Formats: sequence, structure tokens, C-alpha cells
Amino acid sequence: MHKKLLIVAHQPSANTQQMLDACVAGSTAAEAENVSISIVAPLDCQPHQLLAADAVIILTTENLGYMAGATKDWFDRVYYPVLELKQGLPYALVIRAGSDGTGTQRAVESICTGLHWNLAQPVLVCKGQWQDEFTHQCFEIGQYMTAGLDLGML
Repeated sequence: MHKKLLIVAHQPSANTQQMLDACVAGSTAAEAENVSISIVAPLDCQPHQLLAADAVIILTTENLGYMAGATKDWFDRVYYPVLELKQGLPYALVIRAGSDGTGTQRAVESICTGLHWNLAQPVLVCKGQWQDEFTHQCFEIGQYMTAGLDLGML
């Protein structure tokens, strides 16, 4: 059975683009023939795309101690159309935070709890100055989510 991994990514900088690229590279490295990957910016992502997904990776920046406005807009638009239909959806959360990340993590987890989604991987908060380790961690999340879908673990 074919599965779909949706990556909803807000990547306004070269660093966050590297993080997205690493998620995609990890997903590709999983060599899952039964999983396709879609990458959509939050402002472009519609409820039907989320309804078609079997798992989602959310990549957002932290802005002013909260998720990016584009990510919040996405949640505002998809929440009620998917609420009853996507309960149990496995998700992973990647946050690029300058200093903390806890406000964004708390807000996204609260919304996902309301949606009855299941956190499939520990939240990845990439905080502080840029570190090359962030791309390795994002690679692992992409690989895990794809392999998990392919093996029927998610």
C-alpha cells in the first residue's frame, strides 16, 4: 500500500533550507519504494493535501517566542477541515529557534494534541547559533518518518 509523507516547511533562510534539504535527503535515503514525499510551504498547504497524508513533518522557525506566522496560518486553515478525519496522524516537529524554542514547541504540541495527532519522534529544537549537527538531526527525522511509514510502524 502506497503511503504519503507530507513535509510542511517554513524555510525563510539558507539555514532552514538546509534543514529541509536534510529532511528530504533522509527520506530519500530510506529507500522506501512505497512512500512518496510532498513538500509544501505552510501558506500553500491546503486541507486536501493534509487529508491525503499518512504522516507529516512540520518544520518551522520560532519568531518572537512563537511558531512562524505562516505555520500558524496553516494550522488555522486546516484545523477544522481535518479534525475528525486525521486523528492519530503521526507527526514530527522541527523547530529552528535562535535562543529557546519552548514557546513554539508548546504551541504546536497543544494544537496537535487538539487534533489528536501522535508525536512519532522527539521534537527537534535546533537552537542557538547554527550548527552543522542540525542537518544531521533533520536527516534522521526524514529517514525515520519515511522508514516508519514504509514498514507500517507509523
